[in-house]
Amino acid sequence: MAAAATAPGALGILQAGRARLVAACCARLGPGWRLSGSWTVPRVDPATWARGWTPAAGGAAWRRGYSSEVKTEDELRVRYLEEENRGIVVLGINRAYAKNSLSTNLIKMLSKAVDALKSDKKVRTIIVRSEVPGIFCAGADLKERVKMNSSEVGPFVSKIRAVINEIANLPVPTIAAIDGLALGGGLELALACDIRVAASSAKMGLVETKLAIIPGGGGTQRLPRAIGMSLAKELIFSARVLDGQAAKAVGLISHVLEQNEEGDAAYRKALDLAREFLPQVDLLTGLAIEEACYAQTIPTKDRLEGLLAFKEKRTPRYKGE
Repeated sequence: MAAAATAPGALGILQAGRARLVAACCARLGPGWRLSGSWTVPRVDPATWARGWTPAAGGAAWRRGYSSEVKTEDELRVRYLEEENRGIVVLGINRAYAKNSLSTNLIKMLSKAVDALKSDKKVRTIIVRSEVPGIFCAGADLKERVKMNSSEVGPFVSKIRAVINEIANLPVPTIAAIDGLALGGGLELALACDIRVAASSAKMGLVETKLAIIPGGGGTQRLPRAIGMSLAKELIFSARVLDGQAAKAVGLISHVLEQNEEGDAAYRKALDLAREFLPQVDLLTGLAIEEACYAQTIPTKDRLEGLLAFKEKRTPRYKGE
């Protein structure tokens, strides 16, 4: 009974501390920020893939690519589109039974796929989508998380963060097609993409504070950069969930579409954008531009200060010189 009597006060302390921690994470923003950080797949006719269909067992027929009994190796489907869509790669999350939540296996598959894509010179644009109706990604797999020891949670969250960073650092344009629920780590995954499009019926939010934790996959850093510091704090502190229209109004997404009967309006828009990007994107040219930009940092005093601070194990004092 004594413990029950003190619970409200303890909860208040926890909530206050949690809010300060999120604020501190958001506050560590500054100019020039950037996070550091063979895959064989079938090739699918673009018209067929645009409808979200995949080959059935044995290849005898085509069926809708949604299942409640998906093998672990099918939880992430990587498709290289052909014909007029050549150069577009689609990452399709397919964990219907777990609402596409981020499990150890799915994170491992994402890491493997991204590692292959970043060095593939034929890739021009990447779309991240769901193959499950009404769901983009519900965040971390909490059923798996609850079985972890405390010592396992930190490394696993670090791995999620690292994979999301890898997606953010891909050398080609990335588009998140949000046709359903994108909560917690699911929204953080979308935030790592260069462009986000969503159906009006989609739901998006960083809801971690409801679980007495904070966003751990880059949300405290990328959300303020997308919509501004003050509003990002408001959404994180409140764990508010936005629909597509509200997300568009605050600048969280670039395009909002009325959902269609097939449930893939955002994906279709993402595909249109990817097609528009194809003639403009050249990886080799982009890498050459990166090399030229990096070369400009070599003679700077700030670069030398950064190296000296690292050697002396202190905080660097940059002057913009």
